[in-house]
Amino acid sequence: MTGLSQNSVSWPSKSREIENHHFNSRTWNDFSFRSDDIFVATYAKTGTTWMQQIVLQLLFEGSEDASVAGVSPWIDFRALPPEMLQRVAALEHRRVLKTHLPLDALVYSKQAKYIYICRDGRDVAWSLFNHYSNLTEDYYRLINDTPGRVGPPFPKCDVDVHSFYKRWLAEDGHPYWPFFSHVASWWKYRHLPNLVLVHFADLKRDLEGAIRRLSEFLEISVQPSAMARILEHCSFEYMRENADRMAPRGGAAWEGGAKTFINKGTNGRWKELLSQRDIDDYETLARQQLGSDGAKWLADGGWL
Repeated sequence: MTGLSQNSVSWPSKSREIENHHFNSRTWNDFSFRSDDIFVATYAKTGTTWMQQIVLQLLFEGSEDASVAGVSPWIDFRALPPEMLQRVAALEHRRVLKTHLPLDALVYSKQAKYIYICRDGRDVAWSLFNHYSNLTEDYYRLINDTPGRVGPPFPKCDVDVHSFYKRWLAEDGHPYWPFFSHVASWWKYRHLPNLVLVHFADLKRDLEGAIRRLSEFLEISVQPSAMARILEHCSFEYMRENADRMAPRGGAAWEGGAKTFINKGTNGRWKELLSQRDIDDYETLARQQLGSDGAKWLADGGWL
């Protein structure tokens, strides 16, 4: 696919706006793209910060000065301070920017590079519950009281993880945003020459191999002397120890701070609580929404 000319590619186009307690997709409409921009796109809790750290470490050759929280903001977050967008515009180095939008609500650049990282939806839900159940009062005020919110307020968490998961699946991502259609919007365009889909499980299985693949995709040369530093700084242990430089707003949105945001990084916790009926319902829905190939990739990963 990478050998095809751009004229032969069917490119995505923005077909809708999404505005709610978290999103303002209109931010992209007047965004000034650069040809070397790198976008980390995810649903949420699929390895977003991990991927941001990997890319920044590649760009800065394993430097400890590269701060995810400081230079790689969530652009379509509706409560993003205006000064952050100004800071992004002023950055002189190659930019690494984050989006949680589905592809059909995003202005897509033909020149930039996009990395979409995903994870089994059941693992997403378990990680998302940790995120949701530990939010502070300050975060709810930020989300709900910042002027411009469209739709109902973001509700507080008052359930256990199993109940959260059941409603999240039954009500299409409640109280966040739809999951399967998000994955499907990126899966549909997986053959684009400037897009790579990465699975969380593949980072877990072979981090060094994944980093080398990503360096090739991003056209970043990695000096042999830098790889050991990059691997160390992309380890879960290092990221949790330095969580205040990884988490948005330094972790102030979560009870327990940044180390709550960088939580476990593990898969399969849902197996202890979900019944076989629960598992069958999830897998049936995945196949319906993504097809058999997409559902298999979402469950198991594997480089495409």
